[in-house]
Amino acid sequence: MAPSPLRRMLESSAWARALSAPDLDRVEAETQVRPCAAGGLVARKGDPVEHWIGVIEGLAKMASVSADGKPMSFTGLPSGAWFGEGSLLKDEPRRYDVVALRESSIALMPRATFLRLLETNFAFNRFIIVQLNERLAQFIGMIEHDRLLGPEARLARSLAGLYNPVLYPGVGPQLPISQEELGQLVGLSRQRVNQALKCLETEGLLRVDYGGITVLDVGRLRGYGE
Repeated sequence: MAPSPLRRMLESSAWARALSAPDLDRVEAETQVRPCAAGGLVARKGDPVEHWIGVIEGLAKMASVSADGKPMSFTGLPSGAWFGEGSLLKDEPRRYDVVALRESSIALMPRATFLRLLETNFAFNRFIIVQLNERLAQFIGMIEHDRLLGPEARLARSLAGLYNPVLYPGVGPQLPISQEELGQLVGLSRQRVNQALKCLETEGLLRVDYGGITVLDVGRLRGYGE
């Protein structure tokens, strides 16, 4: 029998590859899988944090809305991403919404499972430390990009951020993402995203395809605008 999508995701996760077969089976059995429609909430700001969350298939974003109604996107969450460990460790209500940008399949690992792995598995502990450090660096970079860079550079850096090998190990060169979805991630209109993509394509950093883009030079995207 072919492995389930959850099993395939677990087996591709660095932390899960360090588990024994019985431990991996137990994690799979304890982890729930939930579909989420495009535009639906994967997790709601202010709710208790009861799960470590993974994106099995699809695309989501961390986002929030200010008191005056201004939306802000923090980061994209492509297939293979795990997130929410900081809120679990602090045991506080969730401080952001997670919205599915397209139909997605979501893994929900219970708090008890997460804490058991944290307390008993050195490799998992190490993974969480590295994950938190990478996430911190990502958010510091995002603040800098939003305040100092123009639209093309913001888009380039945001795309490069989806190719972080620690946070998003499953992303390949072909990124199935629409210009509307990119706009929601970066905080630009679809028209402005289209213009920025054409500029980046002309410079040989990516290729715009039907239904997505192909990234040709992650390194140059990561340093674009310097």
